[in-house]
Amino acid sequence: MRGEVLALAWPVLIGQLAVMANGVIDTVMAGHLSADDVAAVGLGASVSITVYVGFMGVLLALSPIVAQHYGAGRHAAIGEEFKQALWLALALSVAGTALLLWTDLWLSIAEPPAPVAERARLYLTAAAFGVPASLLFRVFYALNTAISRPKVVMTINLVGVALKVPLNALFMYGATVPITGWKVPAMGGPGCGVATAIIAWVCLALGLWLLASDPVYRPFRLGGFAPPRWQRVKPLLALGLPMGGSYIVEITSFTFIALLVARFGAVPAAGHQIASNAMALFYMFALAIANATSVLVGQSIGARRPARARRYAHTGIRLAMVTAVVIVLALWLAGPAIARLYTSDPAVLAATVPLLALLGAYHLFDSLQTQFAFILRAYKIAVLPMVIYVVSLWGIGLGLGTLLTYRTDPAGPLGALNGVNGGAIAFWACGIASVMLASALLAPQLARVWRDQRRMKFSR
Repeated sequence: MRGEVLALAWPVLIGQLAVMANGVIDTVMAGHLSADDVAAVGLGASVSITVYVGFMGVLLALSPIVAQHYGAGRHAAIGEEFKQALWLALALSVAGTALLLWTDLWLSIAEPPAPVAERARLYLTAAAFGVPASLLFRVFYALNTAISRPKVVMTINLVGVALKVPLNALFMYGATVPITGWKVPAMGGPGCGVATAIIAWVCLALGLWLLASDPVYRPFRLGGFAPPRWQRVKPLLALGLPMGGSYIVEITSFTFIALLVARFGAVPAAGHQIASNAMALFYMFALAIANATSVLVGQSIGARRPARARRYAHTGIRLAMVTAVVIVLALWLAGPAIARLYTSDPAVLAATVPLLALLGAYHLFDSLQTQFAFILRAYKIAVLPMVIYVVSLWGIGLGLGTLLTYRTDPAGPLGALNGVNGGAIAFWACGIASVMLASALLAPQLARVWRDQRRMKFSR
């Protein structure tokens, strides 16, 4: 079973790292232009990712639904669910595009300097036109993940990241397109948004081409027109809305912390940003294992093999914990060296190293709660996990972290937690408490599901 989980997990990991690489490329290339450009790209990307992730989470409800159909051999039902998910993606695209085009809203919240605001507005406008393609491609992603074909998505994501540098250069620096003679004006940082939108449409086109040409998809009857049916969309929303809410809670937890820490100056903000970037990188390992485990659990549920579903769940959890322990040891033993990969500024290094030490403990419990949450989604349980996230991540991580950062006496016994002295220390300490609480609350829910299954078996 471990081999099956790993076989699904590694393509998911590579694909996720490829998506992350797009953001790194944007930051590096914009950083060579000006501080205003890199700030605008950072602001625009934060807004667009926040909007996208929420809607993406709704569409990922397709994955456990299809996984159960696939395990049960109900191939025709997969096509029906897929078509309804496409309609849902189109509807969400309208809302997502409108939100990104409402640039005054985001700029009024962030209140950046005028040069940054102008560039961020252009970035958001460009990125908005990629929202429909990104959300439709997420349906393709959910389908392929559920039927154990993550390598397809990985390959397309690698094509996207390969296009990123040349397209960024074209729109950021301007050029004359060969043969056509078209002149592309230099757009600076906002050119990253144009490149991102184009790549989204390229990835969608590749996905649609594969669906039409690869015989693997024929048993699912994905072709042909099907009108939207509320009876099919309703289960998607019932599972997808709380899933999307969970993603929103997770991402906004760190988005808001970044805004709050920035009030204490550039050094604490930089330290938190480096730690957050490292956290996102290491989280990809936990997320890949959770995705693979969830798919195999869902397929086993559909095949009416609950004992096998539990074994896959236990295997995934063990793999995630072994991986997390290795990452924790690396962070504790090589924290200063990892920090130096990001910066050579002594002040920023001093602010970053303590956060990386805390990141080790955070990652261990974050990985654990992620496995629990994804396995529960395989059983189509998402509302309670979302409530748990709100209580733990917003209530403890963000709420208590804000209280300690802003309300503790800088000269008192807890003065090291005040933002003046500790920067983001209190947020990360409370973050550890929040993921510990989430793990402690999610575990009994999963145990209850398994207990109920055993009771049903014995009552027959």
